[in-house]
Amino acid sequence: MSARKVDRGDPETACPVEQGPDGVWRVRGYEAGRAALRSTDTRQAGLGIETIEKLPAKIRRPVLYRDGPEHRGHRRRTARYFTARRVDEHYRDLMVRIAEEQLDRLRRDGTAHLSELSFALAIDVTKAVIGLTDSRPGTARRLERFFPEKFGKPGFTSFSGVYWFFRQNFSWLAVYFGDVRPAVRVRRRESRDDLISHLIEEGCSNSEILGECLTFAAAGMVTTREFINVAAWHLFSDEGLRERYLAAEEPARFAILHELLRLEPVIGNLKRRTTAPVELPGADGPVVIPAGALIDVAVTAANVDPHAVGDAPLAVCPARPLAEGTSTAGLSFGDGPHKCPGAHVAIQESDIFLHRLFSIGNLRMQTPPRVSINEEISGYELRGMVVTLDR
Repeated sequence: MSARKVDRGDPETACPVEQGPDGVWRVRGYEAGRAALRSTDTRQAGLGIETIEKLPAKIRRPVLYRDGPEHRGHRRRTARYFTARRVDEHYRDLMVRIAEEQLDRLRRDGTAHLSELSFALAIDVTKAVIGLTDSRPGTARRLERFFPEKFGKPGFTSFSGVYWFFRQNFSWLAVYFGDVRPAVRVRRRESRDDLISHLIEEGCSNSEILGECLTFAAAGMVTTREFINVAAWHLFSDEGLRERYLAAEEPARFAILHELLRLEPVIGNLKRRTTAPVELPGADGPVVIPAGALIDVAVTAANVDPHAVGDAPLAVCPARPLAEGTSTAGLSFGDGPHKCPGAHVAIQESDIFLHRLFSIGNLRMQTPPRVSINEEISGYELRGMVVTLDR
């Protein structure tokens, strides 16, 4: 039986690599998915790259949308901001303080929407890592507007399209004037040890820094909120797992969170476009995908590939035996050149918040979350989970 809370309608198939009738190569095997993501003969696809490609050539693309030597050089130069040691030394105390501030709201009011508490945590932690520490009030409101539950398609052929065109541009400007420009102004006068200062030193314009900040906002704030909510949902629903989590030391708690993330990846699909023929391991031998093809790596399927994660792949089994080279979180953080740099940030802040949340006496889930799916990336959004304290 499946322990998954989020049903994304994943097709049942044993084929690790196959081409669909639409010409897209769908990858569902772990080894094949990892090979596709690690290949240097692919480039980023999906995640709104079509919009980014329309920008003038003189504007440097955010790191998420770059590939090749330029991308690898940028990742190498900024890796120091996301190491496990730096996160522990520079941000642990901050994470604890912010987590306690949010949980104090729950203690005071006796009830709270978990998505609001976790979003406030993720925003403040990510802002500290990036350098958005001089924002005007209202960052959460601006980001909620920028990343709504349901997106519309901008355009000029319908009232809806015109509405979304102006809303999208207004949201960009709101984040720029409310968060990015104040931070940039301070750091152009005096450099600090953060990502924005590094981007300024590299010669980035304000608009380029805005693009990078929004990329990290999506990766560091939005996805972390969703994972905290789905992990809490599992812990509320499984008393044995909850007791095990509360009694464990930090490394064992991290193992539990990695296992939950393997089972419930926030982003269910990662796409790449081949720039040369790419060979992937198939069921009956190597499969060669031609240049110019679109590859869709189904993370939700690859993460439960029994060849990689063993028996009962849909069960929650922390510290399960894994095939050599298999990550404890599967492909949930991606792999290869575009692997998420903030993986340790996300797991540590999630653990700090969740361990303190479930250590509160008389805590219960009053209302389970409402689940919606972003079809573009097969990503879940959980809203409406109400937690309460029984007096």
